[in-house]
Amino acid sequence: MNTYVQLWKEGRTRFTNQLAKIKPEDLPKKIGGSPNSVGFLIRHIAEVELLFAKNVFGNMDVKVDAKTLKSQRDTGEWTDLDSLMALVKEAGDQLEKAMNSQADWDAVIKTQEFGEKTKAEALGRITTHTSYHAGQLAIVLKYGK
Repeated sequence: MNTYVQLWKEGRTRFTNQLAKIKPEDLPKKIGGSPNSVGFLIRHIAEVELLFAKNVFGNMDVKVDAKTLKSQRDTGEWTDLDSLMALVKEAGDQLEKAMNSQADWDAVIKTQEFGEKTKAEALGRITTHTSYHAGQLAIVLKYGK
């Protein structure tokens, strides 16, 4: 297995290890005036992973409707646990497929969101993005109402 894929998969466990414990009633939970619910965070992580698979790593089979990015806020619509889990699985599968297809991790890509980065640097970016929001998810699950 590709070393980069191994690193990503291990980093992603900070997110995926939490998913088995989530119940439908957890999805609307927030902390105080925080703008992001559990459902929103799950959806957002998956959407950004799909965007990376397509726009950064070139997996053009990916279909993504980045609703959390479009709305730029939690609209309260992410309350279907089964569809969220299916999206997370799809995101993981598509991002892994995209990363496994890479031949040159030192190649530079350019995006509107974060400028020029090597593919290896972009991998660091998606891994930390997922982990960052996974930390938020853990706190909301523990303390949210």
